[in-house]
Amino acid sequence: MNNKPASIFTRFAKWTSHAAGRPASFVLAMAVLVVWALTGPLFGYSDTWQLLINTGTTIVTFLMVFLIQNTQNRDATAVHVKLDELIRAVKGAETALLDVEELEEEDLEQMRIHYEEIAEKARAKLSSRQKDKLADVQMDEAPAARRKAPRRTRTS
Repeated sequence: MNNKPASIFTRFAKWTSHAAGRPASFVLAMAVLVVWALTGPLFGYSDTWQLLINTGTTIVTFLMVFLIQNTQNRDATAVHVKLDELIRAVKGAETALLDVEELEEEDLEQMRIHYEEIAEKARAKLSSRQKDKLADVQMDEAPAARRKAPRRTRTS
């Protein structure tokens, strides 16, 4: 494994993405909006006053899209690598699924349908087993219930 330190951009993207998801960041953003709204009368709700918040939020949103996308891409890649290792390590696993995310959309859809059919068969088999167990339990309980039931006598 390569243990070289992460690039400055990667560290910055991780830190920013982490910080942006914190409650303190939300509180800070709300505080900025409240201060901006309260200064409206001071600036006469001018075009410059409105342009300030519009420009600020546009710039922050634009930059955050790239930073968050970078973090999500890295996280998704890490999850794929971990899943690939699990598939590789488990005896009997379908190794054709390694790197499946690289397939074309049509191929992925065919694989999804295939595994959906396997899941349906497994659910039907499980349901059948559960019904069999329920029937066995009911049969076991029936004689016991008959033994415990008081006998009725005819009174005529």
